[in-house]
Amino acid sequence: MVRLTADDGHELDAYEAGPADAPAGIVIVQEIFGVNAHLRDVVDRYGAMGFRAVAPALFDRLERGVELAYTEESVTQGRAMRGAVDWDDAVRDVGAAVAHLAGNGPVGVVGYCYGGSLAWLAAHGLPVAAAVGYYGGQIIQFLDREPKAPVMLLFGEVDYMIPLSDVEEIAKAHPTVPVHVYPGADHGFNCDARDSYHPEAAPHALERTLNFLAEAGVRP
Repeated sequence: MVRLTADDGHELDAYEAGPADAPAGIVIVQEIFGVNAHLRDVVDRYGAMGFRAVAPALFDRLERGVELAYTEESVTQGRAMRGAVDWDDAVRDVGAAVAHLAGNGPVGVVGYCYGGSLAWLAAHGLPVAAAVGYYGGQIIQFLDREPKAPVMLLFGEVDYMIPLSDVEEIAKAHPTVPVHVYPGADHGFNCDARDSYHPEAAPHALERTLNFLAEAGVRP
């Protein structure tokens, strides 16, 4: 764990992995479950690929050390916490992680669920080389935030939280943004700690993510 400082002075924890001298950085942005064991595992995986990877603890503005399980009770708690953190403050905290990695070279952002929406906002407002958002359910609220960096969006066809009409509206509003929908995949299809994990979609999405980041210069 490392300690980061956002541009408003807020201090937050972050989980970091990978070589300190890696030629590129990746910010992994959490779901509503905090920087839990699964998210740390995702950071470890990117670190093992040769990136310097870091996941900022966005709920530190409310409570430090939040780690939630994948239960209905935790979903309710996580949604409430997400709603209590101002979006601009969450972007500030992602920005603290971007600044932390800036010395390594190009920085990419990869976010899941809550983090998928923040990846979209990061592409608009932060100095990142590229961003990838997995099933970002709130992107529809921020269609006016024109990306200033390459951004790719990934969704599941049968996501119970994100209707395909929202995905189509996003794609229509931003026709230059790659938007991919995985057949048969539900919300959280990338998370192998959840019942919704999709063993075909998840590895394909990772390959697509790595290729997209590499095209933007974010490569280990």
